Amino acid sequence: MRQNLPVTDVEYDYPDHELLMSTTDTKGTITHCNEAFCRTAGFSVDDLIGQPHNIIRHPDMPAEAFRDMWATVGHGRSWTGIVKNRRSNGDYYWVRANVAPIMENGKPTAYMSVRTKPTAEEVQAAQALHAALHAQQAAGRRDFYLHRGAVRYTGVRNWLGKLHRLSLTQRLALMLAGWLGLAWLSGLRADTVGTQAWQLGLLASAAGVILIYVHKVFTRPLAEANRQAHSIMICDLTRPAALSQGRSAIARQNEQLRQVLLNLRAVIGDARVEIGEVGKVSSSLAQDAGRLSRRTEAQASNLQETAASMEQVSAMVAQSMESVRSVLDGSQRSAQLAGAGGLAIAQVGTAMQNIEQSSGQMRQFVEVIEGIAAQTNILSLNAGVEAARAGEQGKGFAIVASEVRALAQRSAAAARQIRALIELSGEQVDQGVRSVAEVQRAIGQVVASVSDVNQLMAELDLATREQTIGIEQVNRAVSELDRLTQQNAAMVDATAASAENLTQNTGVLDRTLAVFRLPA
Repeated sequence: MRQNLPVTDVEYDYPDHELLMSTTDTKGTITHCNEAFCRTAGFSVDDLIGQPHNIIRHPDMPAEAFRDMWATVGHGRSWTGIVKNRRSNGDYYWVRANVAPIMENGKPTAYMSVRTKPTAEEVQAAQALHAALHAQQAAGRRDFYLHRGAVRYTGVRNWLGKLHRLSLTQRLALMLAGWLGLAWLSGLRADTVGTQAWQLGLLASAAGVILIYVHKVFTRPLAEANRQAHSIMICDLTRPAALSQGRSAIARQNEQLRQVLLNLRAVIGDARVEIGEVGKVSSSLAQDAGRLSRRTEAQASNLQETAASMEQVSAMVAQSMESVRSVLDGSQRSAQLAGAGGLAIAQVGTAMQNIEQSSGQMRQFVEVIEGIAAQTNILSLNAGVEAARAGEQGKGFAIVASEVRALAQRSAAAARQIRALIELSGEQVDQGVRSVAEVQRAIGQVVASVSDVNQLMAELDLATREQTIGIEQVNRAVSELDRLTQQNAAMVDATAASAENLTQNTGVLDRTLAVFRLPA
């Protein structure tokens, strides 16, 4: 026998109303178990499905109990007994195990066990029975054994116990036979043997009629009730529900059992149909939820990519805004420099005009010098003429006159050169004035262009600021949409998990109801 260790002395308590249900195949492998069974045993469903049922067997249980259980259910009968089971952590718990075979074509195809919580008195009696079985096994004797969950003794006590296990018909027949025997023995005389034989035959006939009546009214209906109850017990609802004859209490009981059988057929049949529909819907819902989950995940991924792209765009716009601000500052400085250059050129123009005015005054001075030189030359010529007339006395004066004439000539030549220089300077000054005017116009155009650029850059800076605000709003909207999408994805996943759980629960419920066999 399998030994599940370790064990503790801690008893696990569970609610009185809980039903611990499991099913196994004919080899004892667990095929289905409900949540209450898993919770009480301390295992998960995955830990139990596919495992041998003795995974919960406690070492304190005697082997005789399980021998009797398998022998009973193997013959198509139900078995009930108080069993001590082991939890996964070594603790123990007591159950009242009700094991029934699931029959098909007269043979067990599976076994279903429904466990309830026993009373304290039942547990005490089971502990005493288990101790006696262990002591008997240790002593190597067999004073009693278990049969269909009940204690059977060996020897004389076994024969006495068989009297208590007689059927109603057998008990009534034995009672009537004893009554007839006693009646015959009590009145036995030699002179009345013929008469007594006739009376005994009459009594025997009456006893036979009574037995037939009892069999028809009591035994046969009770057997029918037993067959119907046994069919329900083994989850076989295919057996025809025969109508009961008569109005006796047993007939009414059979009629009630028949109605129970029909009700079970209707309820379980409808439940199977509805479970099938729920299974289809839940499966479709799970598939739709799966597809929606994948689309939501794709949308969430796209939103994350969009958010990343928007962050890049935001960074680029911020960088562009900084560049625009730098260009705007440079443009403003260029405008200031251009304005200063225009002012300087204007000052140069004013200076050139002043130079032109001074050149005009210098021309006037040169004309005066030329006039003085011409008059001096004339005077020197006159002086030379007069010195020649004076003869010897006028030689020195003639020499002076000649020098004065030469000086006047040189002054005239110098004045002409000065005039030429002044004329050339005037032309250059005129050219400079024209150039300064052109530069002033060009600088004016530059200043106007820089002003236009400043205006455009200011508008671009304002537009960039507004674009930055819009991008921030888009970023917040995308972030909020991403958050909502993530929540939707989580909700879709939860819905898919719920749908999958519903599908699994529907499958469990369908497998649970599958133990009932219905008419085709």
